[in-house]
Amino acid sequence: MPASTDSPTVPDGTAVDLPEAPAWRGVNHLALVTPDMDATVRFYAGVLGMPVVATTMAGPMRHYFFEMSPGNTVAFFEVAGAETFAKGAGSPTDRAIQLDHLAFNLPDEAALLQLQARLRAAGSEVTEIVDHGFLRSVYFTDPNGIALEASHWVPEGTAPGSGSGTGTNDPARFLDPDPVPALTELQAGALASVPRTRLV
Repeated sequence: MPASTDSPTVPDGTAVDLPEAPAWRGVNHLALVTPDMDATVRFYAGVLGMPVVATTMAGPMRHYFFEMSPGNTVAFFEVAGAETFAKGAGSPTDRAIQLDHLAFNLPDEAALLQLQARLRAAGSEVTEIVDHGFLRSVYFTDPNGIALEASHWVPEGTAPGSGSGTGTNDPARFLDPDPVPALTELQAGALASVPRTRLV
């Protein structure tokens, strides 16, 4: 069902005039957590065949991006000592499950500014644009408290999968100063090993 184009109201009944919605381009990245980035690189790049398209440091944490389709990635924060557990897909659990945040993909800076204006017009808090070097983002939350981000890849035309030819040695996109051994192996040409996984 398409989003309504009528002027909605905020909880006090005041009508708000929202700017036009931006042109969404899928999921920019899913931000997950791993205690072991090296094993994660070996699985996602080595086993699943998702190329590593960017790395950075978020404070003390590595943040690596694996491409699923042009401009759409799954990303991991490496959190030392993060607790992990296995759960079959679709099976219930009594454990708390936390996704770090969901990042939606936008085509360019204009769309990012358009979304920011729309969120503000609706009375939603949103950050200023945050420049990560290879992508630019705004951050906000949904009514459930889920952390959301909207991003676009920069510079234009060099998004992962855009045919720009950027590889794992691009210094503008690979910003981890001390990469895990698996990334060093990929940069040299091939992984030396990959992990085995089991069904639960």
